[in-house]
Amino acid sequence: MAEIRPFQGVHYNQSLVKGLSAVICPPYDIITPQSRQELYHQSEYNFVRLESSRQLPQDTAMDNKYTRSAATLEQWLKQDILKLDEVPVIYLHDHYFTYQGKEYKRRGITACVRLEEWDKMVVRPHEGTLTEPKSDRVSLLWALQANTSPILALFEDQGQQVSSSLQAQEQNEPMISLSSANDERHYVWAITEPEVINQICGSLAHQPLYIADGHHRYESALIYQRERHIYSPSATQDEAFNFVMMTLVDFSDPGLIILPPHRLVRGISRATLNGLMARLKSFFEIEVLPLSMPDIWRQVDDLLTQEEASQDRLVLFGLIPEHLSVLRLHDFTAARQLMPYFHGELYKRQIVSIVDHIILEKLLGLSSISEEAILAYSYDRLDAVSKVLDQEYQLALLLSPVKLEVVKAIADTGDRIPRKSTYFYPKLPAGLVFYWLG
Repeated sequence: MAEIRPFQGVHYNQSLVKGLSAVICPPYDIITPQSRQELYHQSEYNFVRLESSRQLPQDTAMDNKYTRSAATLEQWLKQDILKLDEVPVIYLHDHYFTYQGKEYKRRGITACVRLEEWDKMVVRPHEGTLTEPKSDRVSLLWALQANTSPILALFEDQGQQVSSSLQAQEQNEPMISLSSANDERHYVWAITEPEVINQICGSLAHQPLYIADGHHRYESALIYQRERHIYSPSATQDEAFNFVMMTLVDFSDPGLIILPPHRLVRGISRATLNGLMARLKSFFEIEVLPLSMPDIWRQVDDLLTQEEASQDRLVLFGLIPEHLSVLRLHDFTAARQLMPYFHGELYKRQIVSIVDHIILEKLLGLSSISEEAILAYSYDRLDAVSKVLDQEYQLALLLSPVKLEVVKAIADTGDRIPRKSTYFYPKLPAGLVFYWLG
């Protein structure tokens, strides 16, 4: 099914660029204007200048963030700030990080994967997407002709064939070794041995891949591929734009952690807010807990992470001052009737689907037109509650994480849960290695 290939990656020339921790950056979708500014000041070679450069008020069609990124890439290549590997490589990437006081390692292999349309079910999505981020990424693809940050995708390492192929690699000196400011560590090895590359590609050739993070980047690559074929109808199937860079991780990897994107809402009228409790009772049993209760957050964590209980409940903050409202769904039949008919049963049973369709759309009247202005996301429950306490938002809806087996099952059915349903923590950085199509 999936066609995996090595590629000649581009990375920083460490003889000229010292301190790689100062030049890598997060992927575009979590770079804020403030963090972008900080990254610009961190190093003159910070990768944010390629991944998500600054937009200026005086930008024009001929001089804008995309043209400046292209000029920067050209300059860095000419100055040998960036260098191209001499031979096609598959990259082994070990990513160490700490979550809730425990250290984890997530192991991935970064390679090129042939682009396939969704309906072929070779590469399978699990979340919805928006138009605007894809427009941005397509524009960057045309400007740079490069995949600047890898898509995170999952596979099933049947018989641990891929894992066994990688074991000997970590005995070698990594080509990249760095510790970042947030206490994450990255080690990257270049796998050049043809027999190992063939083993890896062969092991993955008979199974699908599952997009974990990077749905917009994958769909952007598909759009770019179609556009390139229009302008180059005689192009072969081996052209670089027919492939996209991915970091592939085994489903059983202990470093796969999914955080729930909690919903934050503002801009709700007082009348709507006052009537929300009564309308919620049509679908949910509601228990009110004071924030002052001892061990309140341990109880919340238990409520949202217990294997069975987390499937039908959420915690809402903002309806009653200084109190959390625990909502337990009691009428699934009524809830499912209000969801789009074309989604399957598994989709309709996810708490994130219930929240988005029932609470946000039906009870609060949130439309796609107004959504961006009044809806935000937080991956930390305390941060979400603090934003309501600080009156930045009116409501925080705290969700349980979507389970990994649900991600796979949803993708296998061809369905997609709402966008911003999963956050695979931590994000893969941009700037370790990238795929240049030029």
